[in-house]
Amino acid sequence: MRVRDENKEKLVIDKAIDLFVSEGFEGFSMNKLAKACGISVATLYIYYKDKEDLISKIANDVGEMFFTMSLKDFSPDMSFPEGLRKQWENRVAFAFEYPREVAFFEILRSSPYGEHVMRGRLGIFKEQMTQFFQNAVEKGELIPLNPAIFWCIAYGPLYSMLRFHQEGKAMAGQPFSITQPMIDQALELTIKALTP
Repeated sequence: MRVRDENKEKLVIDKAIDLFVSEGFEGFSMNKLAKACGISVATLYIYYKDKEDLISKIANDVGEMFFTMSLKDFSPDMSFPEGLRKQWENRVAFAFEYPREVAFFEILRSSPYGEHVMRGRLGIFKEQMTQFFQNAVEKGELIPLNPAIFWCIAYGPLYSMLRFHQEGKAMAGQPFSITQPMIDQALELTIKALTP
């Protein structure tokens, strides 16, 4: 039986993310991955039992990185403006530090695997975000509303700006590069929209 090589496994994960980002979900295959890594397809099956296992492993790793970074210096007991600001800061930091992983996750979310790999991965992150939302409503700092609508208003502007930044252009192809003043202005307007 062949032994797992940690460096080779890291290479496989890096190349898999690259392939997902460049080829999309439909263009990804274990054969293409093996070729990109300079290894045989059989070698891939030392590390993963199948394509789904590989996707699940990468999604789990990226999800853990995101959830850990999102909760850094965050508490559900923070005031609504302070907590939302911290969430925006953490999410911007993650997007800038791990742009390939963000692109991978976006592709995965809209793939047939999206719901399957996300189920059960939220754990403490979901608990913290739910508690933050409920605390803000109870303290009268947040308008009571459907959690999905809250998410759209609270994070939609941020993710739109990050997507524009990643693409290098905004509406109608105008050049776009995110700046701290843009983030601050959008955050202030978002807090104002959600505050009673």
